[in-house]
Amino acid sequence: MKELVEKVAQLVADFNKDANAQIENGNKAAGTRARKASLEIEKLMKDFRKKSLEAAKK
Repeated sequence: MKELVEKVAQLVADFNKDANAQIENGNKAAGTRARKASLEIEKLMKDFRKKSLEAAKK
């Protein structure tokens, strides 16, 4: 679960960097990367929720 949290943290940092590049500089490619990262973050957060619930049951 620790690896999952670290991966989410890295993706969030990447998302922030790319989203800011799109907002501040109008960088369309950064916007695409940010959207892709947001989808990956969503998948990982669902996985985290599942693992967190399993750990709470123990």
